Amino acid sequence: MTAVEWDAARTRASLREPTADDDKYSRGVVGMRTGSQEYPGAAVLGVEAAWRTGTGMVRYAGPSRPEGLVLARRPETVAAEGRVQAWVIGSGTDASARTSPERAALVRILAGDVPVVVDAGALDLAASATAPMVVTPHARELDRLRRSLGLEQLPPGADEERRSAAAQETAAALGAVVLLKGATTLVAEPGGAVRAVRSGSPWLATAGTGDVLGGALGAVIAGCSARGATALADLADGAASAAWLHGRAGGIAAERLGAVGGPVTALDVAEALPSAVAEVLAAHRR
Repeated sequence: MTAVEWDAARTRASLREPTADDDKYSRGVVGMRTGSQEYPGAAVLGVEAAWRTGTGMVRYAGPSRPEGLVLARRPETVAAEGRVQAWVIGSGTDASARTSPERAALVRILAGDVPVVVDAGALDLAASATAPMVVTPHARELDRLRRSLGLEQLPPGADEERRSAAAQETAAALGAVVLLKGATTLVAEPGGAVRAVRSGSPWLATAGTGDVLGGALGAVIAGCSARGATALADLADGAASAAWLHGRAGGIAAERLGAVGGPVTALDVAEALPSAVAEVLAAHRR
């Protein structure tokens, strides 16, 4: 199967520049149930990324330690229940340490009708979910997810064609969008095209950048949801666009250090997201 090459022009189609008629709800509200007492930074990074990708509001619903850090870094974040148009769950969490109340809260989200980005420590719940979903495994997480679905593992060092086929097979088994992380990120919808995202930089291979991607995904998907674009094909386009912006932000952050780039941190990538979004919007106007 030939993958669709995702680029800035396709990314632009998933974004909507705000107008004078917009408010925070029409731009999209992201709910984030991320981070833990052990890994609070994941919540901070994801919330930062969601704001910087251009969402209208972020609601944070997590433990007390990450909540305090989130509010210290981004005081505009709302730490109260209310309306959301997309969820991000699982970043910075460990399924083996999950409490019964936390499991119940995640299951409620996954049984709803609001799109959910399912990352890291929540992937084990994806197989029984009914909400519209974008799951975001890396290679090892994909193997675990496939085992839970009764599918064969992907062999080590699989080429892009086999990775694409595995992503689409997994998407079909889940009835959800699969975003398979890697040097080339692949986004598959059940029975549809696979989108290949190559905007990344090798400097992105550092701790926390997956949490930043989760926040960017939440922002773009919430924007899609706010304008009624919640079909799986729409979510797949939005997921590919968020991945493209994340990759471009990594490139921008690295390029600020010189022509060949240089080391970046996850927070550097989050802080470069507005520049990546602005580039895409400016190119559309030329």
